[in-house]
Amino acid sequence: MLQAIDLGKLSTDHLIPWAIQIASALAIFIVGRWISKILIKLLDRLLQKTKLEPVLVHFISSMVSTLLLLLVIVAALDQLGVDTTSLIALIGAAGLAVGLALQSSLQNFAAGVLLVVFRPFKAGDFIEAGGAAGAVEKISLFSTLIKTADNREVVVPNGAIYGGNITNYTAQATRRIDMVFGIGYQDDLRKARELIRKVLDADERVLKDPEPLVAVGELGASSVNFVVRPWVNTADYWAAKFDLTEKIKLTFDENGISIPFPQMDVHLQQKP
Repeated sequence: MLQAIDLGKLSTDHLIPWAIQIASALAIFIVGRWISKILIKLLDRLLQKTKLEPVLVHFISSMVSTLLLLLVIVAALDQLGVDTTSLIALIGAAGLAVGLALQSSLQNFAAGVLLVVFRPFKAGDFIEAGGAAGAVEKISLFSTLIKTADNREVVVPNGAIYGGNITNYTAQATRRIDMVFGIGYQDDLRKARELIRKVLDADERVLKDPEPLVAVGELGASSVNFVVRPWVNTADYWAAKFDLTEKIKLTFDENGISIPFPQMDVHLQQKP
């Protein structure tokens, strides 16, 4: 009879409360996970409507999902009677230690988020940043992959890109070609200007608006220098620049216009 009374008291004082605590903790965990999944789905839909990069959307969803899971676990452990204050402090200390150890990586990550959000360039743009120049192949949260003009792949940390100047050569639809041509002082200035304009007018890639600039920019030491600045579509920039340089040189040769080069005249005087 005494043993039966002890078992009943044990069940009433310990087993039943423990069972209730465990059941409550499981209920909190299951319901919390279910609510977390619903919230993550809603967050994904909202982020997709903002037209952010998929890599950033996935990262934000993963971070929020991890935080919600930690909250659910802490709430379940608290229901079991576990002292969660020390657990939260331990998690904070571990997070601080990891943050200090990965300081440079976190800097690259923060720069990657800013690059994705503000979009100073996108995949396919030709940029110069972080000590590299080329077409952007891929933008990730920690680094950017750039393919150079000679087909090399350069991985640049996002911190190096966002911490310096970013030159995007393909951001605009049109670009201006800056060229300088020198002619001799004895050559016909007006004729040279007309020849340059004819070459520009004959090239269909040169835009009429804005109008190309052909002007005398400098009276140099051995030449009169023309500043030639036509506008072209960005995709035609290099091909047009190379072709126009060659055509203007050949046109000058055909019409007797000289392009001087640096030279020195030495006069010898014989002493009596």
